[in-house]
Amino acid sequence: MNRLFIILYFMAAAWPAQGQTVSKKPVIVITDLYHPYQDPGDNLDLIMGYALPQVDLKAIILDITDAFRKDTADHPTLWKDPRGPREAGVVPVSQLNYIFDRQIPYAIGPLTWMRSPTDAMRDSGILQQGIELFLHTLEQSSVPVEVISFGSARVLAVAFNRNPELLRKKIARIHISAGMAAPDFKLGKDQGANMIPGGEWNVALDLYAFIRIMGSGLPIALYPCAGVDGGFTKDVNNTYWRMPSLSFLKNVDPRLQRYIDYAFTKKQRVDFLRAMDMAEPFVPDTADYPRPFHFWETDIWKNVAGLQLVRTKDSGYLFRDKVLSGEGVVSSSLIPIKLNMRKDGRFTFHQTTGPSSIYIYYRADPDLEERALQQAYPHLLTSFKTKL
Repeated sequence: MNRLFIILYFMAAAWPAQGQTVSKKPVIVITDLYHPYQDPGDNLDLIMGYALPQVDLKAIILDITDAFRKDTADHPTLWKDPRGPREAGVVPVSQLNYIFDRQIPYAIGPLTWMRSPTDAMRDSGILQQGIELFLHTLEQSSVPVEVISFGSARVLAVAFNRNPELLRKKIARIHISAGMAAPDFKLGKDQGANMIPGGEWNVALDLYAFIRIMGSGLPIALYPCAGVDGGFTKDVNNTYWRMPSLSFLKNVDPRLQRYIDYAFTKKQRVDFLRAMDMAEPFVPDTADYPRPFHFWETDIWKNVAGLQLVRTKDSGYLFRDKVLSGEGVVSSSLIPIKLNMRKDGRFTFHQTTGPSSIYIYYRADPDLEERALQQAYPHLLTSFKTKL
């Protein structure tokens, strides 16, 4: 572990929370955020935790996997990503703390996958800090916490193996972005997805972790990333949508522009905080930016923040916490289910009217929701203000 990471962790973990209100929902984010990025959506997604007024962000756990830190990834079942090296997303988290004038503690979790579903991973050395920060944050919270998991379920599963009663007592709900919602274990058109555990990236990052947490009995909202034909197609039970153009970024807060540009152009400046203050020409939709831009996380933040995707009277779309007279809603919901999980991480499910600890995401019209998000998301991001 780089010494700088250790120093930054202890600095961040020691900072007290500021500017919190009791009306906000306490949230812990577990994210596979890297720098330079692997999925640039992780960098955009984390802005929500800082900027949404309904969210009281308590901690960030960086859930990364050693195979993807290397020049060319050597994960046994996932893409041999040749775009490395990269490291845990300490830089973007530090930048967000800086530009929002926040003091959110963060730490890095174990880098390797669990050896069994009951593995407590007590021999992971300095990388205990991610597990310890997660458990400590739950212990210190006076009310149950919403937990958002983007990436593997490793931190959740290990924490459950160490202290299941604490998680049962202090977690309001776990919102998990993972899995393939495919009826009858049907294989689809994405041959790569067909070959990996669970048919989906986040499950394959740590198969034992996903199986463990889904069978834990904890309150879970499951937001599958993939449908039957993979993670880059829309389905009624997955959350994928895409944005054709990022030109709207020219209208976001200047510091957010610098944060996004720093991430998307994979800058490696030593003065990564000072870079948030330096005015540089901003070129929207530069060739360096990913396009189209792929999203899986938006519906989770919408639900955690208690927002609605509203169709306004002039047939535009916005995120709002209430619907006005004459307006409509692009509906989506969480449906209680019974889950049938296989050892390879794939599952089937059916809706139930009986008691259930697991709910699954559902949207009746994925194409309509995508069109609505393509309008509402830019409005939301351009409404956020940093501490200038």
